[in-house]
Formats: sequence, structure tokens, C-alpha cells
Amino acid sequence: MHPALLNIQVERDVLYLTLNRPAKHNALSTALLTELREAFSLYRDDPTLKAAVVTGAGEQSFAAGGDLKEFDSIRSADQVLTMRATAMAALDAVRHFPVPVIAALNGDARGGGAELALACDLRIAAGHTKIGFIQSRLAITPAWGGGVDLLELLGSAKGLRLMASGDLLTAETALELGLLEAVAAPNQTISECIEDFLEPLRRLTPLVARGLKTLSAAAKRGASREELLALEAQSLVDTWVHDDHWKAVARLFKSES
Repeated sequence: MHPALLNIQVERDVLYLTLNRPAKHNALSTALLTELREAFSLYRDDPTLKAAVVTGAGEQSFAAGGDLKEFDSIRSADQVLTMRATAMAALDAVRHFPVPVIAALNGDARGGGAELALACDLRIAAGHTKIGFIQSRLAITPAWGGGVDLLELLGSAKGLRLMASGDLLTAETALELGLLEAVAAPNQTISECIEDFLEPLRRLTPLVARGLKTLSAAAKRGASREELLALEAQSLVDTWVHDDHWKAVARLFKSES
């Protein structure tokens, strides 16, 4: 029996997805991309979730990019667009997941792996991790929306520089640039870093987690101020009238009495 390409676990209101092709540096094959899309689609309506985490098996690679051996047979424009559509569906399922998604880089994120990392809302990394848009080394441009994500995150000049250079950045450099939110401390495992980073999200109610993700995602896609204010208002109403809010108020009053 072949091991699962994607390991799925739900624990303490968090969905954990582990890319499980360590012998192939967790390269993103069509089958793995399809399973990733299906998993995010399956859990998107789970009302208990507060966050999701995407990581890779092993310590060497988060994801080495697209599976070059599989994609070597892609030669025509139509085949390229079909491959892109499959991968875009997977990464869009990540981008549009209703609660915050964290990319936990247990190792290097290269090319398409970097695109997957940027499809997530937040990124943390083990200290030895390197991340890079290395597509230009293969004489191609980003394939799955990651170039757009990079430009939105860092701005046009810095994003262009990274895509043109094809550089692999250390975790510390990526943190300084704003590609990462946190890097594991020395002697801290990526699992420990994940749990530390998740702690504020775990304190949220599921409805607040969804409201914050909705607002953040709309801002990322360039929604107008009026649209953002309308989303903020609706989220406030939804959370204010919910029992979770009144329970939190009661706990606060009790602690102060």
C-alpha cells in the first residue's frame, strides 16, 4: 500500500495538512495538488475550525515546487494551461479557506512551493529554511498565482527583484523582508514554533476567526474602503449577537468582580 500523499489531522480546532512525499522533496504532483484542493474543500464548512496549517514531511523540504518529472511531458500551450488550472484550483482553495491558513515551512520552499507558501495567509519557518521564486532559473515565470501574491505582499520593485534573481533567501532574510511572520528559535522545533504561533488564534472563537480572515482576504484582493467597511460591519453584527460574545462578557465581569 502506498502512503498517503497528504496527511490530514484535526486537533484542537485546527486543521493540519502535511505534504507527504519526503523522498521527492514534497514535490507538488497533479495528484497531490488535487488532494490538497479536495481537503480544503472538504473542511471549509467545518464551523469549529479556527485555523489551518500546511507543512511538509521531513526536515529538508516544505515543497520543492512542481513535480518536474511529471510535468516534463507538458509541451503545448493547452497542456500548460491545463496544468495551471489544476494547480490554481488547489492554491485558490487555500487562499479562499474561510479561516487563517499558516504555511509552516519545515524546510525549503522553492518555485511552486514558494507559491503555495504565499497562497497561505501567514508563514513561519524552521531556522534552516530557504525560500525562493526560482522559476527564472528554469526560464519560466511563476505559474500558479504566486507571482501576483508576491507583488501584493512586497510591492512591485522588491517582488520583481526576487523573481528576476531567482535567489533562495534564508529564513532570517525572508523575515526581514516580510515574507515570513516568525522563525523558530534556536533549539526550537518547527512543531513547537507552530504551536506557539497558533496560540493567539486558538483563543479566538470560530466566528471571529472567520470574520478576521474575510476582512484580511478582501483587503488583499484590493477591495475598496467602502467594501471593507461593509464587511467589517457585517462581521461585527454576526459576532456581537452570537452567544460566544455574551459568554466572553460574562467571564470578564466575573473576573473583575
